[in-house]
Amino acid sequence: MYKGEYNHTIDEKGRIIVPAKLRDELGETFVITKGLDGCLWVFDNEEWEKVEEKINELPFNIKEARLLSRFMIAGAFDAEPDKQGRVMIPQSLREYADLKRDVVLAGVGRKLELWSKERYEQAGDFGDMDEIANKLMELGIRL
Repeated sequence: MYKGEYNHTIDEKGRIIVPAKLRDELGETFVITKGLDGCLWVFDNEEWEKVEEKINELPFNIKEARLLSRFMIAGAFDAEPDKQGRVMIPQSLREYADLKRDVVLAGVGRKLELWSKERYEQAGDFGDMDEIANKLMELGIRL
């Protein structure tokens, strides 16, 4: 399980240094794809296979299933850090997530999220957590 926040920068070539602790957990290669809320999602290969399998099991006669497949699978990239631990983020993914310089890698359980620092700070306005907790309880989720 991934947790924590890591602040980094993207260099002029579109590379980010993945912290050694996260590289150890992610493995030699891993998958980066479009995520929700304007960030990128980073999965180790084992977790990505589970995600891909679930998406592939969706019925293709449902338009939203086809859209999700295109969004996540077509947008996916197999990442492999270089000897310095840097990973090149493809231009299309950098544009999608508005990654320019300052970025945040956030561990959120089974995946990492890669955000532009500005978007991450905007997304971090959690509002009324009591209201959110009550909504989760209505859905049967108890923490």
